[in-house]
Amino acid sequence: MKLSIRALLVAVAFAVAAPASAQFAKPEDAVKYRQSAMALIGNHMGRINAQLKADKPNVAAIQSSAALIETLSKLPFEAFTPGSDMVANTKVKPEYFKDTAKVKELAEKMQGEVSKLAAASKAGDVKSIQAQFGTVGQACKACHDDYRMK
Repeated sequence: MKLSIRALLVAVAFAVAAPASAQFAKPEDAVKYRQSAMALIGNHMGRINAQLKADKPNVAAIQSSAALIETLSKLPFEAFTPGSDMVANTKVKPEYFKDTAKVKELAEKMQGEVSKLAAASKAGDVKSIQAQFGTVGQACKACHDDYRMK
């Protein structure tokens, strides 16, 4: 009983501390965070793509990656903090920080398409997954075309 109460208290402490940890001490930390999230998204998109090109796609592997992408798709946007556009190794264009309404729209569209990909993967129909995978790619590209330096 004591162990479960302790576990609950630890979980509550982490939940309360999470918003505080969302604040980045330095702009470089924000850049590393969002680049890491984007790299993981790219990695799992690549895994899905490889499965879709396989003779016999592993739907379970696609489902796993799609679920991860759905979670990861929400992470990068909190790390586009003021000043992080001035970090030397960032590829974000300054316009990103000025066009907040458009950025929000593009992010929400991408996240919605990713959710549809996760749902399609759960259904297991490879043709539906493939079609939605392309739609997700276009949603990602829409933001990258406008706000990512080449």
